[in-house]
Formats: sequence, C-alpha cells, structure tokens
Amino acid sequence: MRRRFVPNVFKNTMWEIFHFAGCEIKITETTDCYGAYVWPSAMVLCYYLEHSPKEIIDKNVIEIGSGTGLVSIVASVLGSKVTATDLPHLLNNLQYNISQNTKMRSKYLPQVRELQWGIDLDKTFPTGTCHYNYILAADVVYSHPYLNELLMTFDHLCQDDTVILWAMKFRLEKENAFVERFQHIFDTEVIYDLPSLQIKLYKATRKNIGIGKET
Repeated sequence: MRRRFVPNVFKNTMWEIFHFAGCEIKITETTDCYGAYVWPSAMVLCYYLEHSPKEIIDKNVIEIGSGTGLVSIVASVLGSKVTATDLPHLLNNLQYNISQNTKMRSKYLPQVRELQWGIDLDKTFPTGTCHYNYILAADVVYSHPYLNELLMTFDHLCQDDTVILWAMKFRLEKENAFVERFQHIFDTEVIYDLPSLQIKLYKATRKNIGIGKET
C-alpha cells in the first residue's frame, strides 16, 4: 500500500503513486472534493483484489462511488470487465485516471458512466441488460444524507448471483445503523477487520427479499 504524495503548486490538485497488481498506478486527486481523493478503504479493497485475482477475471464488475478510480483500475488490470461510476462532476477526472492507467494493461476496455444513487436506476441500469457479477464499493458510507438511496442502489444492481465487496471505515453511529439495514437485505461476512484503521471489508450476496419487503 505504498503511496507517494507529490503536490502541484500551480493547481489545487495533486497526484499519488500506488503499487497494485504489479503496476505503478498514478492517480490525480484534488484537495477540494471528497470524491476525488483516495481514501484508505479503497486501498484495503485493492489489496484484497490483488490477492484474490482469479475471483474477478473475466467477470462483469461495477464500482459505485468510484471517485479517483483506483479500485476500478486495479480490477481492470486484473482482467475484469469494469464499469466505473460516480457523479457527473467527478467523471472527467475518473475517466482521465482510468484511461492513463489501463491503456495497454487491461484485457477489456473499462467503461465510465454516471450513476446518481437511487435516481432513474431502472432507466440507466435496467436489470434486464445490466448484469454484474461483482459490485465494488469503498468508503461510500460517510456523513451524507443519501444512505437510503445508496441502499436502493445496492439492491437494484445486485442480482441473485452478484457478489458485493464493500470496504467501509466506521466514523459515526449512523454508519453502524446502515450496516444493520444492509444486513437485513444481504447475507454478509467480514473478510478483513482492521481495528487500527476502523475499516472492515464485507463480502455479501442478496437474500430473497428487496427493500420493499423489509420488516
């Protein structure tokens, strides 16, 4: 999980170098947006993918809340068919990082798409044509008012044979409540538990209920 900070004195941006999957990955970040910074949970998820490469080779993978794209880049370099998603204002930087770091390295061309949690999911990601073997998520639960929409998005994208790999840093009590709601819909196991970082990596599959059937 080596990383090197190199400030850019001309812009409010910086870049860092990471080493995963035998590659040097250069990520452009910005200091003024939570979604354009690499958080520790992303590195934990990348570490897992790097040490379980056969799990995702040739699989359809979608990352929600991709941010800078580090997780999607690692998954792509390891041989996944990746769709990286985030909010509109983050897509340019996301596309740049993915393009720069996967060119001539990836078996499949990664896709970058807009995904606003809970909004027009049936239209933008219809279940009939959008089938994903894996959903990746790192640090998508934090101090924001869209936890219901996030849970709706997990539920919509996850089909019976979909596996969710979700790395989470615990900060606030309401995040514990979100995990409880998540576990009501998904069978969940803890793959990594890192108390010093307050991070857990979950692996989950859907139960035979949806959000509308919660009790």
